[in-house]
Amino acid sequence: MTSNHIAAAIRDFLNNNDTASIKTALASLHPADIANAIGTLSPEEVARVLTALSVERAGEVFGYLPAAMQAETALAMERDALAALITAMSPDERADLFNALPKELQDRLLPVLARADREDIRKLSAYAEGTAGAIMTSDYATLKADLTTVEAIARLRREAPNKETIYDSYVVDEDRRLIGVVSLRDLLTEPDEALVGDIMVREVIFVRANESQEEAARKIAQYDLLAIPVINGGDALVGIITADDAMDVQAAEATEDFYRAGGVQDVGSDQKGYVPGMKRITNVRTASTFVLYRMRIVWLVLLVFGNIFSGAGIAYFEDTIMAYVALVFFLPLLIDSGGNAGSQAATLMVRGLAVGDVKLSDWGKMIGRESFVALLLGITMAIAVSAIGIFRGGPEVALVVSLSMVVIVLVGSIIGMSLPFILSRMKLDPAAASAPLITSIADAAGVMIYFTIATALLDVSSAAA
Repeated sequence: MTSNHIAAAIRDFLNNNDTASIKTALASLHPADIANAIGTLSPEEVARVLTALSVERAGEVFGYLPAAMQAETALAMERDALAALITAMSPDERADLFNALPKELQDRLLPVLARADREDIRKLSAYAEGTAGAIMTSDYATLKADLTTVEAIARLRREAPNKETIYDSYVVDEDRRLIGVVSLRDLLTEPDEALVGDIMVREVIFVRANESQEEAARKIAQYDLLAIPVINGGDALVGIITADDAMDVQAAEATEDFYRAGGVQDVGSDQKGYVPGMKRITNVRTASTFVLYRMRIVWLVLLVFGNIFSGAGIAYFEDTIMAYVALVFFLPLLIDSGGNAGSQAATLMVRGLAVGDVKLSDWGKMIGRESFVALLLGITMAIAVSAIGIFRGGPEVALVVSLSMVVIVLVGSIIGMSLPFILSRMKLDPAAASAPLITSIADAAGVMIYFTIATALLDVSSAAA
C-alpha cells in the first residue's frame, strides 16, 4: 500500500472517529513510513493520529516528521498530550522542537515536564544553531575507570533501555572529564576482573560543543565512528553525536551546496510552518510556485546584468564581425566551452575544499596543475574544431578559432578553479561559486579573448573593403 493510500485510509478513519482502526492499520508499519504517509495531512489531523498511538510509538513517528510539520502539529495538540509526546522523544529531537515553539507555549509546557527533562531541554537548547552542541544527545553511557568488566556490563544492562547507543561507553573522572572510551566488545571479551581503566582507549576522538556540525560529521566519517563525544570548554563530557545525525547534517550541507552550485537561493524560512532558528531546506515537491520562483529569480536577474558585458564585448568588435561573419558561427561553441571547463574545475575544487582534500595553502600547486590540464584539454578541443573552422571560414578563421579555444578553455578553467579558493579566503562558502556565475564570467572573458585574437590575426580592413 502506497503512502497516498495509507493517508486516504487514515483520513477516512479520522472522519469516522475510528481511532482503534488507525492504531491497527499502522501497527505493522515502520515509524518513518507512518511519518511519510501522514505528512500530507493537516497538523490537526496529524495530532489526532499521534494521539491514537501509544506515547512511545507516537514519539518515534513524530521524530521522523519534517521540522516545520513538528512545530505545526505541536501547536495543534493539547498541552498534556504534547508534554507526554516530548517526554517520549529523544533528547536532541525534543530540544530542537522546544526551541521551535513560541515562548508562551514553552512557558506552559515546562511546569508539566519532569524536572530531569526540563533541565535536559534547557541544556541542549542553549547551544547556538549550527554548532555540534545543537545536535548532540544526552542519551549516552558513561563508566568509571575503576569498574571491572563484570560491573560495567551489569551497569550497561540496567541503562540500555534508556540510551541511544551502548556499543561505545565513555569513561569519565569525578569531574565528568572525558578520559577514555571502551567498546562493548572489549567488555565482553576481556577477563571478568579486568578494570575498565586498563582496557579503555585513552586517545579519544572528540568534538567541542562550539565547533560546527559539519566538523563533527567530518570526523565521524573520517574515523568510521558510530558516535562522537562532545566536550565543553572544561573538557567535561556533555553529549554525543550519533552517525545518523551526522548523516542528516551532511545531507543538508550537500543540498545547500547543490543549491548554491546551481545558483539557487533557498527560501525555506519563508515557507508556511517554518520556525525561525530551525535549519530547513526547501522541499521542491511541496513548495508553492511562488517559493520556487523566489528561489531562482535573484541569481537569474543578477546574471542578466552580468551578461551585459558579453553583449558589450560583441558590440565593441562589431567591425571584426562584419568583416568576418563566419566568426559568429563559432561564438556559442567557444564561450560554452569556456563555461563548461570552468564549471568542471569549480566542481572539483568545491568538493575538494568541502571534504578537506584541498586546503587554501594548496592554491599555488593546484593552479599550476590545473593550467597544464586545461592546456591539454584546450589543445584537444582545438584540434577537434579546427576542421570545422577550415570548412566554414578557411585556414585563417580555423587558426583564430583553434587559438581562441585553447586560451578560452585555459582561462575558464583557471577562473573556475580559483573562485572557490577566493571565496574560502574571504570566509565565504566556496559552493557559492555557482555554475551560472562562473559561466557568466567565462562567457564575457571568452567573447573578449575570441574577438581580440581575431582582430589581431585577421586583416579586418581589407576584408571589410
